[in-house]
Amino acid sequence: MRAKITYFLTAAVLVVYFVLVGSRGLMLIEHGTLLTVTFGVAVLILPVIGVWFLWQNTRFVTRANHLATELEAEGGLPVDELERDTYGRILRDSADEVFARRKAETEDAPGDWRSWFRLAVAYHDARDTPRARKAMQRAIALHDKKPVQV
Repeated sequence: MRAKITYFLTAAVLVVYFVLVGSRGLMLIEHGTLLTVTFGVAVLILPVIGVWFLWQNTRFVTRANHLATELEAEGGLPVDELERDTYGRILRDSADEVFARRKAETEDAPGDWRSWFRLAVAYHDARDTPRARKAMQRAIALHDKKPVQV
């Protein structure tokens, strides 16, 4: 729940920022000189890119949460079997051990979105965020029966 609140607060702050930057870009365009119009258009590009990025991330999170809900209903969510230190941080050796099992499971069933979902969780636990995201994107694509890039 805390992560959702943080995400929505960050998204709200970004939207306010996009509105402010967009209004400044429009003010520059309204000024009417060649230089201010050029800068105004350049400034308006930033909120467009930001809105696109925010939209893509929101879609990704929503779809990943949908998969988690479906997997939970099936009883297939990965069990937290990781060892932790006294501060609650995941021990690296424990994460590597679980990751090796999840990777083998995914290699045995490369077309199963459930194994890719669990692999994404294992990557995340091993602090490999880029690979976790790619594995989750693959799980989403397999779930939606879309072509998967190798």
